[in-house]
Amino acid sequence: MSADEIAIAPDGSEVTLGEVGQRIVFENASVRIWDIVLEPGERQTWHRHGNPYLVIALAAADNRIDPLDGGEPRLVHEPFGGVVYREPGEVHMLTNRGTTRYHSRLVELKALGEDAADGPRAAGRGPGHA
Repeated sequence: MSADEIAIAPDGSEVTLGEVGQRIVFENASVRIWDIVLEPGERQTWHRHGNPYLVIALAAADNRIDPLDGGEPRLVHEPFGGVVYREPGEVHMLTNRGTTRYHSRLVELKALGEDAADGPRAAGRGPGHA
């Protein structure tokens, strides 16, 4: 997925999507692993997952997932060591709504998603935005 992808909000406005994480820490033909750190109140840019993925919480936090389609926000508690699996497709934004730093590793399963045809990218490459 490109960070320059555009999605359409319910009001018809265009929204430029960002990457699904902040920094790639490992990548091969099968998986891409992102590091994500959000301080209390910090949010990630709008993004869409092109691949099924796992989120592994390295630091517990209370987060809010807002879907771009106008659906109800989801309030989630991610406990230390917790793992969740999610299907690709939804455009959303993640906000740390708690009082502690959130830290996770997001594991994209490339062989199962739309990036499966893409070649591997060098480990460590990717955006450095926080």
